[in-house]
Amino acid sequence: MAKCQSNSLGSLVIDGIAGANAGTRHFRFCTAFSGAAFRRRIYDAVSCGGSSRYGHRYNDEMMDDEQSTGNRSASETRDLKEAEQPRNLKLANGRSEKLVDLLNLAESMETENEEETRRKEEELEELKRTVEDLQAEDLVRRKSAASKVRLMAKEDLVIRGTLALLGAIPPLVAMVDLEDEQSQIAALYALLNLGIGNNANKAAIVKVGVIHKMLKLIKSESASNSLVTEAIIANFLGLSALDSNKPVIGSSGAIPFLVKSLQNTDHKISNQARQDALRALFNLSIAASNISIILETDFIPFLLNMLGDMEVSERILSILSNVVSTREGRRAISVVPDAFPILVDVLNWTDSPGCQEKASYVLMVMAHKLYGERQTMVEAGLVSASLELTLLGSALAQKRASRILGCLRYDKGKQVSESFGGNLGVAPVSAPIIGTSSSSNCNSDSKRYPEESEEAMSVEKKAVKQLVQQSLQYNMRKIVKRANLPQDFAPSEHFKSLTASSTSKSLPF
Repeated sequence: MAKCQSNSLGSLVIDGIAGANAGTRHFRFCTAFSGAAFRRRIYDAVSCGGSSRYGHRYNDEMMDDEQSTGNRSASETRDLKEAEQPRNLKLANGRSEKLVDLLNLAESMETENEEETRRKEEELEELKRTVEDLQAEDLVRRKSAASKVRLMAKEDLVIRGTLALLGAIPPLVAMVDLEDEQSQIAALYALLNLGIGNNANKAAIVKVGVIHKMLKLIKSESASNSLVTEAIIANFLGLSALDSNKPVIGSSGAIPFLVKSLQNTDHKISNQARQDALRALFNLSIAASNISIILETDFIPFLLNMLGDMEVSERILSILSNVVSTREGRRAISVVPDAFPILVDVLNWTDSPGCQEKASYVLMVMAHKLYGERQTMVEAGLVSASLELTLLGSALAQKRASRILGCLRYDKGKQVSESFGGNLGVAPVSAPIIGTSSSSNCNSDSKRYPEESEEAMSVEKKAVKQLVQQSLQYNMRKIVKRANLPQDFAPSEHFKSLTASSTSKSLPF
């Protein structure tokens, strides 16, 4: 019996790799039969005693023992068999334990797979019933189904995709046209959750026509309900995260609504809804086609006046960074009263490096592109603020501040020091760009009139030295203020000696 089925497990359950040595053979399980058949094969193979390489090895040893039996006496053979009996009993017990473990493992795996399959089938049937309820004539059933979709799609990404494949989006969009406000709110938040983390659902929701339905809802009597307004704002935020939706939403007329919602200060909507409106406007400002639409509103002056509120300032500066990328956007910012002093003041926010970096980017682009506004920037204190930023700002802020100084310095021969020389109490100085015609003329003049050249250089050094001293003293006052030291704190003589010995080598140019 053992001989007839000694290789049944090896031929049916595991397949050896052809060409491999018997001692180094690798195996793989064959899954062409069910769990019950798998258990039967294990039972048949183990019961025949040929289930593994250990069985083959044991049979080989028995054959060797039979060959050597002729060389042994009867008493030696009997003693050897008596010694082998415990070993055979132990091997049989070990095989029985392994068989039980394998059978239990196979049975538990089969049970788990059956339970998992049954659970998934039940979930799918529930989702199908929910989608069917969304299309029912009964308004109560539809509202209940929308609420259920909202809850099911809130946390599970797989369920969001499954509901969309089952056709949940069109009936939810149709519910936005209902007159019942609770049904509208349930449908809007269900659509919001279906679009979270699923770009295909975002695109499908917009394609069905929800944008125009929401704008129509805003103009209706339901707009008086702040809950409906907040649900619409949240949907605009979620849908605007997809790049292909940005031009569609921007051209639909949603931007004026979002700006108005952001400017709403009569507490009709929550602060979270205003935050959502600002974030949605940031998403829309990424698309260059929406910049002109944004500029048609009074959004830019409102943003500049809001700077100072640390809760939203970084988001505002991010929007301005997008707006400044276009010519009309730069012009719209520059015409706002006190725009440059407001932006320059942000450069001094040492406790908010993100705001410093974004404000320096806006000013850098404007200093590079708006030549006619450079004088206004200088008068707003951009030079001293940029100098301080090159010393105390982050690596990115320092780089942008250096570029700002380079743009202002290049002013076609008209130097920055000429603008603030009166404030320093010294004569205007010049710092021509190396390699330009003015630089070569300056070198030739210095050869002709060495005394005048040395005098001009000494005046320039004095101006730079005084500028550095003022910057260091200003920084020292800020440090003293942060340390809560007395206002009449006097710097030490060592610090004064350091500032007195400073040279132009500390400048970035």
